[in-house]
Amino acid sequence: MNKKNISVFFLILASVFIAQSADVPYLTGRVTDNAQILSDSTLKSLTEILKEHEIRTTNQIIILTLHSLEGESIEDYANKVFNEWKIGQKDKNNGILILVVPDERQMRIEVGYGLEGTMTDLSAGRIIRNVMAPRFREGDFNGGITEGARAVISILEGNDLPETAEINETGNSSEQSDFSDFENLDISIAGRILLGAFIFGIIGLFTIIGILTPGVGWFLYLFLIPFWAMFPIVVVGTRGALICLITYLIVYPAAKLYLRTTPWYKQAKNDLRTKGKASIGGFAVTSGGSGGSWSSGSSGSSGGFSGGGGSSGGGGASGRW
Repeated sequence: MNKKNISVFFLILASVFIAQSADVPYLTGRVTDNAQILSDSTLKSLTEILKEHEIRTTNQIIILTLHSLEGESIEDYANKVFNEWKIGQKDKNNGILILVVPDERQMRIEVGYGLEGTMTDLSAGRIIRNVMAPRFREGDFNGGITEGARAVISILEGNDLPETAEINETGNSSEQSDFSDFENLDISIAGRILLGAFIFGIIGLFTIIGILTPGVGWFLYLFLIPFWAMFPIVVVGTRGALICLITYLIVYPAAKLYLRTTPWYKQAKNDLRTKGKASIGGFAVTSGGSGGSWSSGSSGSSGGFSGGGGSSGGGGASGRW
């Protein structure tokens, strides 16, 4: 494979994983309603509630609504907003972000380092599932966000969750699909990065092998479809997994059809047929049955308002309605 073809191939492959992401909006106050789902009276009352709590405790709670994440995962976006806005006091990291994306029916409670012991992932998940989501399903964003904020404040001030948040969660299990169970796992940003590196590293490696290897490539194309369809859900959600699958279904055959016209690919195919082995990209490929196998080796060898400087490490919970 000459250097030009290698560069073109990896440029195509890299572009597959480049996704658009939503910009971080300006911080205009304790409630930034970019999705315009809250009434003026709710905006005013929420601002006062959050302000009074901050005066009492120094904890800083910010609410953000926006129409779309533009393909970015809500966990990554919430963490980005949290750290850019610097929610919470710098020496305490005692900030919380309540993020609601109505057009995509997603929400998240992002928790600063200093409050992770008080506002646990379990508590945040209960508030989302049992306080906010039921109201959102009825179209009551004013009530859902207000009661969600009150529940967060209740936990932070050492009180119990509201009764609605203590409902036996098995009561709503029939309303959630198996895909939702996978997607809504409470996994930190660091955990998702590590899990993503593992998942995409494995299926990505076999994808590259399939594209570059004559013969076995089309078998691997079909074999990897269910892996690209299911495994990414845990890392990037249902929508992200669908984008990954569609991209895979299109890019894999396109790249393979392009590469099969190149001289090095034709030479490798001929070497496998006549010699039983070939060198592709510094790896020795040996034929076996209808395809080939790989082994390592070089080609030469066999608003007036601002955050207080806080940060978040990805603690909290996400949910849908």
